[in-house]
Amino acid sequence: MTAIAKITSKGQTTIPQDVRAALKVGAGDLIAWEIGSDGSATVRRVQPLDIEYLKAVQGTLNEWQSAEDEAAYRDL
Repeated sequence: MTAIAKITSKGQTTIPQDVRAALKVGAGDLIAWEIGSDGSATVRRVQPLDIEYLKAVQGTLNEWQSAEDEAAYRDL
């Protein structure tokens, strides 16, 4: 599928409806742009991270935050 969209003076564009449908995205969803070494761009849908879950996990990892642990890690 090829879809063409115009870029505004502010760098904004509208994602064509066929592309939104193919990516299964809508208002408020996140997309990621990946730029290839040849200058090509790929767009994909991404899932937002569950921030509350990540904060809860982070709270369980504090046992490895001592200066001794950092020194041991650096000596590897």
